[in-house]
Amino acid sequence: MNAPAETNSPIASFEQSLEELEQLIQRMERGDLSLEDSLAAYERGIALYRTCQSALEHAELRVRQLSDPLDADTAKPFHEED
Repeated sequence: MNAPAETNSPIASFEQSLEELEQLIQRMERGDLSLEDSLAAYERGIALYRTCQSALEHAELRVRQLSDPLDADTAKPFHEED
């Protein structure tokens, strides 16, 4: 049986990444991480930020494709695999 498509969607990925990023920031702000752990947390944070940014760009593209009032004739249906 296949997993639901929304578990692999950029939006679901955004929400999970944002939650993890918020938790990571809280840990880093407490200041109780070693230098090595801080660097690892920073690297992970950058990766999470990039995932969130990509998901937001994907959502923006989806909205433009679905509802561009200035160019409605070129709007295309959105498919998850795009």
